[in-house]
Amino acid sequence: MRTRNLGQLQVSEIGLGCMGMSMAYGEAGDPKEMTKVIYKAVEQGVTLFDTAEVYGPFTNEELVGKALAPFRKKVVIATKFGFKFEGDRVAGLCSRPENIRKAVEGSLKRLETDYIDLLYQHRVDPEVPIEEVAGTVKELIAEGKVLYFGLSEAGVEVIRRANAVQPVSALQSEYSLWWREPEAEILPLLKELGIGFVPFSPLGKGFLTGTIDPETLFPANDFRSTVPRFQKEAMEANQVLVELLRRLASQKEATPAQLALAWVLHQGENIVPIPGTRHIGRLTENNGAADIHFSSEELERIREALQSIQIVGHRYNEASQKMINR
Repeated sequence: MRTRNLGQLQVSEIGLGCMGMSMAYGEAGDPKEMTKVIYKAVEQGVTLFDTAEVYGPFTNEELVGKALAPFRKKVVIATKFGFKFEGDRVAGLCSRPENIRKAVEGSLKRLETDYIDLLYQHRVDPEVPIEEVAGTVKELIAEGKVLYFGLSEAGVEVIRRANAVQPVSALQSEYSLWWREPEAEILPLLKELGIGFVPFSPLGKGFLTGTIDPETLFPANDFRSTVPRFQKEAMEANQVLVELLRRLASQKEATPAQLALAWVLHQGENIVPIPGTRHIGRLTENNGAADIHFSSEELERIREALQSIQIVGHRYNEASQKMINR
C-alpha cells in the first residue's frame, strides 16, 4: 500500500472507515469478526482508521482501540468530537471548549491510548466560533493529547478561519461519483492551503458497488431506509450511474467498487478515501482499487459521461441535513 499526506500526516492511500462496524447499517457487527477485519486491514497495509465518539455511541471507539492496541505505533487513529449526550443518546451539537476536552478524555480511554493522531470536529457548531474550537485543539496538541487537527463537513469560510488559528491537516466530507459538490470550492481551497481530503462514503453508502437495486429493502435500523437517495424511485433513476460503472470496470477488469474508488484516488494526491466494510473480502476488493490507473484521456471520458447523468434524491434525511452548518 502506497502512502499519501494529509497535511504533514502520512497515511496509507486508502483508509478504513469503521463506523459501519458498530452502527447505521442494521445490527452491529460481531466484535470478534470486526476485529478480524481490522487485523486484515493492518496486514494489507492500511494505516488510517476512522472512528468517532458518536459511533455507537462510544462502542466503535472501544472496538477500534482494542483491535489496534497491538499495532498502536504503526497506525493512525482518527476520531471526532462535536456532540453532547444524555446517557448514550445524542442531544445535539456542542463544540464548547469544556465539551471538547471531555470528549477527548473519553476517546483516549476508549481507544486505549494516550494520544489521538487526528482529531476532527465532527460537525460545525454554529453556537461556537470556529476560532475557539481551533484554539482548544491547539492547546490539546501542545499538551500532547492530540497530534493533528481536522474538520468534517465544513465550508470554505470555516476552513480558512480555523486554519488561521491551528493548521488543519484534513477535511473529511462525503465525496464520490454520485456526490461531487466538493469539486466546486472545497477541493481548490484544500490544494491552496495544503490540507488533505478524506472522503467518506466513497462508494455511495454501498450503492456504487452494484449490489443494490431498486428492489433492495433496508431494515428500519439501517439509516439508508430514511435517506431520499435510497428510495425506490431514486434508485431506479440512479441505476444509470451503476451501469456506467459496470462498463468502465469491465474495461479495467475490475469491480464497480474498485472503479469508483480508483476514480476518487485520481482526483488529487491529497485525497485518502475511507471506505467501510464488515467483510474481509470487500476489504481486499476495496484496497485493490489502488492498483487501477487511468490516463488523462480516460478521466476526461468519465467526466463527459458524468455530465449527462442527473443524480436523483438528497444524500441525507432532513434531520441529518440540519446538522451540516457550513
